[in-house]
Amino acid sequence: MTHAMLKGSNVPLRATTVRAVLRWTPGQGVPDVDASALLLGPDDRVRSDEDFVFYNQPRHPSGQVWRLGKKRVGEALTDTIQTDLAGVEAQVRRVLLVASADGVAFDRVRDLRIAVYDAAAGDAEPLAHFDVRPETGQETALICGELYRRGDGWKFRALGEGYANGLKGLATDFGISVDEAEAAEDPAPAGAVPEPSRPLPPEQPPGASAQAMTVPVQPTYGYPQQPPPAQPAYGYPQQPPPAQPAYGYPQPAAGPDPDFRLPPQGPQFVGR
Repeated sequence: MTHAMLKGSNVPLRATTVRAVLRWTPGQGVPDVDASALLLGPDDRVRSDEDFVFYNQPRHPSGQVWRLGKKRVGEALTDTIQTDLAGVEAQVRRVLLVASADGVAFDRVRDLRIAVYDAAAGDAEPLAHFDVRPETGQETALICGELYRRGDGWKFRALGEGYANGLKGLATDFGISVDEAEAAEDPAPAGAVPEPSRPLPPEQPPGASAQAMTVPVQPTYGYPQQPPPAQPAYGYPQQPPPAQPAYGYPQPAAGPDPDFRLPPQGPQFVGR
């Protein structure tokens, strides 16, 4: 049997793991809604920023409270927080179940409801539900309900308490350091195309120019190396480079010297 709850009423929970489901109807001008949870100690404050479960920190370090994420159910949207009540640390006395609308007032959110389910019961009807109605309509964050200890068990209470300064203001009231909780690298602007990475140029010694940094020619192992071409000596006629031998083939003989002359001819023997 599902309990239809009024603000301030409570019901006992016999389930060991519960799902708290926020549900609303999307449409033109309706803001997106996010579910989050704060785990509070005996002083009604968080023990550290890790006790804040939200879209940037979707799972508590203990593993007992986590976000299941958003789903479309028929014409509605949902966002869900699941809690393993049996495993929640003894220092945690309350788990606040929060809805936030990213700076947009809740008077534009239609049909907002929180329903609590037994997570082990599959698709069974919820244990309880509460239709959340903002008091002024200008709230941008709402504590929809809470799970709290009573003796050895747990209960759910319907709350509907609003904050006009959004999730940041609500979290700060319970001891969250918002600047640390939301610290993250700035995302790239929408539509920005990342610049492809390029190899870095070789490091040059101080005072060296780019022209001075030449890379020596690497040898081609197993083959004779060709000498680099001679640089021209400007203002003087250039000599052609000597021909390189074609290895493995006989080389052509050099032609006769045009300046060669035979010695003068004479008798070889003189008679006595």
